[in-house]
Amino acid sequence: MDRRQLADFLRTRRERITPADVGLPAGPRRRTPGLRREEVAHLAYISTEYYTRLEQARGPHPSREVLAQLTRALRLSDAERDHLHHLAGTPPGPPPGPSREVRQSIVDLLDRLPQAAAIVLSATYEVIAWNDLAAALMEDFSALSRRDRNLVRRRFLEPRRGGRWLSSVSDADEFARAATQQLRAAAARYPDDPEMTGLVEELLAGSEEFARLWAAHEVAARPTLSKTFHHPVVGPVTVNCDVLDITDRDQRVIIYTAAPGSPSEEAFRLLSVVGTQRMDVPG
Repeated sequence: MDRRQLADFLRTRRERITPADVGLPAGPRRRTPGLRREEVAHLAYISTEYYTRLEQARGPHPSREVLAQLTRALRLSDAERDHLHHLAGTPPGPPPGPSREVRQSIVDLLDRLPQAAAIVLSATYEVIAWNDLAAALMEDFSALSRRDRNLVRRRFLEPRRGGRWLSSVSDADEFARAATQQLRAAAARYPDDPEMTGLVEELLAGSEEFARLWAAHEVAARPTLSKTFHHPVVGPVTVNCDVLDITDRDQRVIIYTAAPGSPSEEAFRLLSVVGTQRMDVPG
């Protein structure tokens, strides 16, 4: 255990986080850059005295549980998490669960794709970021709870509430197979994550279709190259599908584009104006 390097690493990670980043008020007379020691201790569910001793290079050997709590409190990346474990003399194990934090550069990328619909999926198939055109084409994800933004849960457990895109997209069955295969692979990567295991148990108990697909033990999903959305306002929209893997966070960017000069490209232009308005519903 390298106490001095561990102390310096914790201090620098603490100083880069603002109170607003973790939902805390800045308050008056804040002289410390970033968070205070007591604030990190509170977020990590450890005593202020214990955390202070770690930053002063005189703390005891932290347990894996404490390291996991510090990782969450300090919002460490996977690489930083591994470094923290090495400094503490505890080899890192597998990540405790899929990351739901989307890098700001990825959020900016989505906003810079005005002619493409794009979403970011976590390893559990939760939509964790999207742009305006994706909301117009698929569904207004901002109006949904986190639970309802999980596409696998919507597909298998609540098909009637799956949204217009799940009930009318051309590859609904292919999506079900591919999602099951990728979820099985993700479950193997996060065997100790209660959210992951709970999702799988919920799907197995609530969907015979999912249970059948799960029992096949397939993990190599074939990519979907194109699909057609049947939109209630602009009609059928055929798109090309491209996937960009964010390997360090186990996330995927799904980008839907229309062929240049096609009716679907014109539909995209109309959707960018219509947005998420339900123009198919009489006023």
